[in-house]
Amino acid sequence: MPRAHLARRIALSVVVLVVLALVAMTILAVSTIRRPFPEMSGELEVEGLSGQVNVTRDARGVPTIYADTAADLFRAQGYVSAQDRFFEMDLRRHTTAGRLSELVGEAGVEADRVIRTMGWRRVAEQELPTLAPETRQYLQAYADGVNAYLKQAESPADLALEYQVLDWSVPGYRVEPWTPVDSLAWLKAMAWDLRADYEDELARARLSRGGRTSEKQINLLYPPYPFDRHRPILSERDWDPTATPELEQAAAATPTSLLKQGQAAFDAAAAAVDAIPTLLGKGDGIGSNSWVVSGDRTTTGKPLLANDPHLTLGIPSIWTQVNLQCRTVSPQCPFQVSGFSFSGLPGVIIGHNAKIAWGFTNLGADVTDFYLEQLNEDSYLRDGEQVELDTRTETIKVAGGADVQITVRNTVHGPILSDASPAVAESGDQSAVRGVTQSNRFAVSLAWTALTPNKTADAIFRLNKAGSWREFRAAAALFAVPSQNLIYADTDGHIGYQTPGLIPIRRSATPGAVPGFWPAPGWDSQWDWRGFVRFEDLPHALDPEEGFVVTANQAVTARQKPFLTSEWDYGFRAERIRTLLAGAAKVSPERMVQIQGDVRNTFAPVLVEHLLGVEVDDFTAQAQLLLRDWDGSQPADKTRDSASAAYYNAVWRHLLEYTFDELPPDIGASGGSRWMIVMEQLLKEPKNAWWDDKTTPGVTEESREILKRALVDARLDLARKLGKVPATWRWGRLHQLNLEHPVLGQESVPGFIRDLFNRGGIELGGGSSIVNANSWDASSAGYEVTSGPSMRMVIDLDNLDRSVWVNATGQSGHPYNAHYTDQIDAWVANEPFPWPFGTEAVAAAAEEELTLVPPGQVPNG
Repeated sequence: MPRAHLARRIALSVVVLVVLALVAMTILAVSTIRRPFPEMSGELEVEGLSGQVNVTRDARGVPTIYADTAADLFRAQGYVSAQDRFFEMDLRRHTTAGRLSELVGEAGVEADRVIRTMGWRRVAEQELPTLAPETRQYLQAYADGVNAYLKQAESPADLALEYQVLDWSVPGYRVEPWTPVDSLAWLKAMAWDLRADYEDELARARLSRGGRTSEKQINLLYPPYPFDRHRPILSERDWDPTATPELEQAAAATPTSLLKQGQAAFDAAAAAVDAIPTLLGKGDGIGSNSWVVSGDRTTTGKPLLANDPHLTLGIPSIWTQVNLQCRTVSPQCPFQVSGFSFSGLPGVIIGHNAKIAWGFTNLGADVTDFYLEQLNEDSYLRDGEQVELDTRTETIKVAGGADVQITVRNTVHGPILSDASPAVAESGDQSAVRGVTQSNRFAVSLAWTALTPNKTADAIFRLNKAGSWREFRAAAALFAVPSQNLIYADTDGHIGYQTPGLIPIRRSATPGAVPGFWPAPGWDSQWDWRGFVRFEDLPHALDPEEGFVVTANQAVTARQKPFLTSEWDYGFRAERIRTLLAGAAKVSPERMVQIQGDVRNTFAPVLVEHLLGVEVDDFTAQAQLLLRDWDGSQPADKTRDSASAAYYNAVWRHLLEYTFDELPPDIGASGGSRWMIVMEQLLKEPKNAWWDDKTTPGVTEESREILKRALVDARLDLARKLGKVPATWRWGRLHQLNLEHPVLGQESVPGFIRDLFNRGGIELGGGSSIVNANSWDASSAGYEVTSGPSMRMVIDLDNLDRSVWVNATGQSGHPYNAHYTDQIDAWVANEPFPWPFGTEAVAAAAEEELTLVPPGQVPNG
C-alpha cells in the first residue's frame, strides 16, 4: 500500500477514534450530570410515611405538597428539599457546625475556627429540647424525609454533581444522616448575616487607634438619620409607647469615657468576622423592601403586600419555593401555607396562608457588642477580681489533611472572638483606655443575642398557621433572632407592622454617644447588658392612619425608646417607595410590581448639581453633558439615561476613593446610603479635612479639586472600558451579575468546572440605595453586582391565586436541570410568575405529579 494512502488511513482512524472518544466522553458527561436529577412523576415508596402524599410541580418545578397529617407534610417537604437541593443543605450544615473542612479540605479551616469559637451548633443543640413538642416533631419529620431520600442513594454522586467533582480532590466523603439540629443551626447563620453594627463598631475602634482619625472625623462618617426628610416606618400617630421604668433606667444611665482602642485585638476580631463565609450577605446592600397597602387604597378593595429581600446573589438562589397543604385543615394538620423557605428548614419563612400574609425586612437592630477584655493567663479582669476563663478544646477534621486543634475561651460576655484569628498571638499587648496606656494582654469578646437558646423555630410554625393579627403577634413574640421588620395583611382587610426580636438594654460606652456605638470595657460590669426590651414595648401598629406601611431598613420610629440601633439604612429606598405609592389614587397589583423594578437614584441630583458646576476640559465635558437633564434613572439598556448612569456611577466611585483615601481598604467607602448622607454633608463643607488628599504633602485640597479629578478620571476610565463616545455607554455593560456556586464557582477552581455551575454576564439596572437594589461596592475595582433582590413577591389578599412571585435563579440546585436557571430571565425583567395556591389553581398549573406512599402501600386512585 502506498505510504500516502496508509497515512491517510491512519489519520482517518485517529479522527474516528477521537470522535468516538468525544462522543463517549459527552455521553459520560451527560450521564454524570443527569445522574442526580430527581424523579418528579410516578410513584415512590418513602420510609416513615403514614399515608399517601401527592407532590405536584408547575412549569418551574415548584412543588405543592398534599398530605393528611402534619408529620407526613413535613416528611415530604424534607424528601423534596433533598431531591432539589441536598448539596446546598449539606454545605450549610457543615458551615454552621464549623465542619466545612471535612467537605472542602484545608480551605475551610479558617471559617471553621471562627464558627467553632462562636459555637453555633452547640447553641442549636441546647435549643432543641426547649422547643415546643410539635416543633420538635415537625423538625424530626423533616429530617426523616431527608434521610429517606438519602437511603435511596448508592453513593454521594447520586445526590449531587458536586460530590462527584469533590471526590477527585477529596475522595471518600460519606454523607451523614440529617438531624433536627442541622435545621436549627441554619437559623444561627441567618441571624449572623442579618445582625447589624458589628462591623461599624469594630471599624470605629480601629479608626481611633493612636488618634489617627479624630473623634469628630469619625463621627462625620456615621451621621444621624435624616428624620426631617426620610420618614421612619411608624409615625407618632401610629405608635405611642408607654415608657417603662426599665427603659427609663437604660436611657438615663451615665456612659464612660471614649474607648480609643483598635490595636491588634480589634484587628484580630475583624479578621475573624471576615473569615466567615457569606451565606445570606453582608455590607451596605444587605437589606430589603417590603410594603403593605390597605384595601381603601387599592384597586382590589383588599390589601396588597410586596416583599423583595436584598441578599447575596449566587447559584442556586438562597430561597426555595414551596406550597404546603393539609388536605383537610384540622388541629392535627393545621397548615395551608405557601411561600419562600430555606433548603434544610421546614415550613415557610415568607409568604401567606389562607388567612394572612407577611413579609420581612432586616431591622438592623444592634444585637451584638464587642468587649475589650484584660486577660491574665487563664483568667480575665472583672470588677477588680480575676475570673477564670471558660475553656474548651475543639478538633477540626480536615479532608485530605491533618486535624487542627483549637482552644475556645469564653468570658461572661461571650466567646473571645479575637482568638479565632491567627494573629491573636500578637494582639493587644497595649491599649489606651481613658487616655492611659495599660500594659496587659487584651482580647475582644462578642456578646450576641443568637448565642442564647431561643424559640425562633417555634415562631416559624406559629406564623405559618396564624389566622389573625393577634395570632400573628403571638408568633412574632417568639421570633428572637434575627430581629426583623414584620409587615402583615389579612383577608379581613387589616394591615399592620411589628418589630420582633431580642433587643439588648445597655448603657453607652462614651459620653454623648448612643449605646453600643463603641466597644465597651469588659472589666467593668456596668457596661453589661441589662436584659432585653419587653415584646410589649417594641414598635407595632395595626391599620395605621396613612393606609400603608413601608419598610426598607429605614428607622422604625423617631423615638429613642426603646433603643434599637444607630445604624439604620438612611431611607432613600423607603422614601422613593412612599412617593410612588402616594402618587397613585389607587394602587393596583401591577403597580406594586412596577415599584419593585424602579431604578431611580434619588440621591444623584444632589451630587449632580455640584458636578455640573465644575469647569472641565472639552474631552471631559462631552461626558459631563450626560448629567444635564438626567433624572437619576439607572436602566441597563441602550438609552441616554443608561449612558448617564454609567458616567455618574464612575464619577461616584472615583469621588469616594479620592475623598476617603486614608481609610483602610477593608473599611472603604462602599457607596451605600450612609455614604450618600456623608457626601451630602461634606459638599456643604468644601474645606473639610476629608477632602484633603493625603498623598500630596504640602497641598491641601478642597472639594472642587476632588470633584474635578473624579469627573476627569471617570471619563478616562469609561473611555477605556466602553469606548470614546459617551452617548454609546451603557450602565448594564458595567453593572453585571455573575452568579457563582458557593464552592465550585470560585477562582481557585479550574475554569471548565466553574463553567458547569456558574452563570454570568447578566446586565442589570438599578444600584445601591435604589428600589431595584442591585448593589455594587464602590470601594472595589469595578461595578459588579454584589447583592440584590433575592426574590420578589406581591400577594393579593382579595384573591390569593392572583399573587405573583419569582426567584432569582430557579428551584433546582442541579446544574443543567431544567429548573436550575429557568427564572433568571423573568427575575431580570421584573416579570414575576403566577403563584397558584388553591386546589383548582394548583391543578391547572401542574405539569408533573409524584405520589409518595409508605413502603408496601398501593397508591390511591
